[in-house]
Amino acid sequence: MLRYTLMRLGIFAGCLVVVWGLVYSGIVPRGLGDSNGMWICLLALVISAPISFVVLRKERDRASLQVVRRVDRMKANLDANRSQEDGADDATRAQGQTS
Repeated sequence: MLRYTLMRLGIFAGCLVVVWGLVYSGIVPRGLGDSNGMWICLLALVISAPISFVVLRKERDRASLQVVRRVDRMKANLDANRSQEDGADDATRAQGQTS
């Protein structure tokens, strides 16, 4: 998961540098007034999102499998705890009925 996040940030940083270069060379228009920094960040975000979606597909699938495994393991642990509690409760009730 950390690897995917770092790769996504790397793509954003690369797009940020490219957009910054395009804006300051005059190829892409500047923002209005003092909004130039915000314009560059927004444009880099819009460009990096579809690139990340296509390029990081395998890494995203790998991260999703890790999350699914974690959730399944937590569900199994919860079920095990419930069965232990049910067994202890049944034993206590059976002991109370025989007394």
